[in-house]
Order: sequence, then C-alpha cells, then structure tokens
Amino acid sequence: MKAAWLTLQSTVDKDGRLALEVCTRDSIANALLDMVVQGLNPLKKQNYFIVYGKTLTCQRSYFGSMAVAQMVDPKIAEFAFAVVYEGDTFKYGIHNGKKHVTEHEQEIQNVDKKKIVAAYCIALDKEGNPFRTEIMTIDEIHQAWKQSKMNPIDDKGNVKETSTHGKFAADMALKTVINKCCKSIINASSDNALLLDKINRNEDLADRAAAEAEIEAEANQGEVLEIEPEKAQEEAVDQSQASEDQTDMGNPTSEDLPKTQGRVPGF
Repeated sequence: MKAAWLTLQSTVDKDGRLALEVCTRDSIANALLDMVVQGLNPLKKQNYFIVYGKTLTCQRSYFGSMAVAQMVDPKIAEFAFAVVYEGDTFKYGIHNGKKHVTEHEQEIQNVDKKKIVAAYCIALDKEGNPFRTEIMTIDEIHQAWKQSKMNPIDDKGNVKETSTHGKFAADMALKTVINKCCKSIINASSDNALLLDKINRNEDLADRAAAEAEIEAEANQGEVLEIEPEKAQEEAVDQSQASEDQTDMGNPTSEDLPKTQGRVPGF
C-alpha cells in the first residue's frame, strides 16, 4: 500500500493533472482494493494505475497476470514463452484436447519482427512439466490487438509502425499470448471465487470507465486517450487490460516488456 500510494503521488491523466486531484475518492479506494485483493505489487510492475476521465483503475501487467495465475493454481512454478518466426521448425501435438509443444528450433537469422507467424506460452509445474500451453497465430494476435483502445491496427488491417505494437511486435505478441494463457488458468480456477469475482469486476470497471470517458470527450468535442503506462512511468518516476481477449493491458516500458525468448523444457 505504501508503494502504491507513492506511485499515485505522480500518476497523471492525459492532460498532466494528478490522479489524486481529478479522480473520485471512491475510484481511488476501489483501485487500491483491487490491487490488494489480487495480491499485486506495483514495485514489481505487476499493475498500473490508469486514469479514465475521473475514474482511477488498477490494471494488471503481464507480470501481474502470471502472479495471479500462480496464486490461484499453486501447481504452477513458472512460465516459458517464445515467438515463432518464418523459417523456424515448430511442431506441437494435441492430447486429450490439450496442446503441447513438441519441437521448436530457431536460427538467429529468422528473428525478424515482420516475419512473426505465432507465439506461445507454457505454464510449467514444479517438475518442469507443461501444465498448460497456449499457442496463437499472428492472425489471432492481430485480432486481439484490434480490441485494444490504443488502436495499433489501421483501417487496412496493418500494424501501425509508430505504435508500441509496431516497434516491439515480438514483445507485444508475447504479452498477448501470456495474458491469454493466464486468463484461461484464472477463469478455470474454482477454489478462489472471491478473487475471480474481484478480477472480473475490475476488468468490467476499466472498460466501463474508458467508455464513459470517451462519451464525455465526444460530448465536449474533445478526445480522451488512455494514459499509456510507459508515459506515466516516464513522467512519474501502461494491462491491460482488460484481458487480451478483449484488449492487451497497458503499454509497457522497455523494462516491462518480456524477453523475446523464454525457456522451453528440452530445447
């Protein structure tokens, strides 16, 4: 809570106004409560405080999604993740309806952000065995990006080169698949209904607050953009996300972005 309060001292909205001055007391209290209930730590960049109009919301980063997934299912020890490029040797199997990566070989010359074909995330148990695997093609990833309020996809369906998704395509692809993998684990949990209800309520609140801010901006013939976490971090010291099925959460700093290659057992 002390770390969160210090962070809020310099959290600002799109116009540079302090969140503590423009946001309602109820939304500030709810954002802090959401953080505490989910067990998120702002010092570890597991969450971001984002201002939508007069509402403060707490949104998980991909670090936070992994932390919550491990919390609701203690069998998960760590996560492995990687991007698949054109020219890679990539194979996976399906057993009892569950996917599992069987082979992934990559050469350095294949690494090109314009030649990404897929990305995957694997939740590993304490013995290093795959617990859950999520694989997304680049088309599925782009479809998820279209739901983002940051609008990284143009009218022709191409990724905007100047957007974070365009500059750090591999990292953002990993964020997308990691968030999807974690969301599946969190939603499948049956032993922590209170936490799950709080998580879903927080995501609904963020979406509703963003929509209300947009409506208010249109009424005032202005434009309201969500505060990008990287901007908030730079000016102060983005998870999204709403979920990646709906949006990817926040805009990361370079330190917040995942490494483009995770560990896969046996490779």
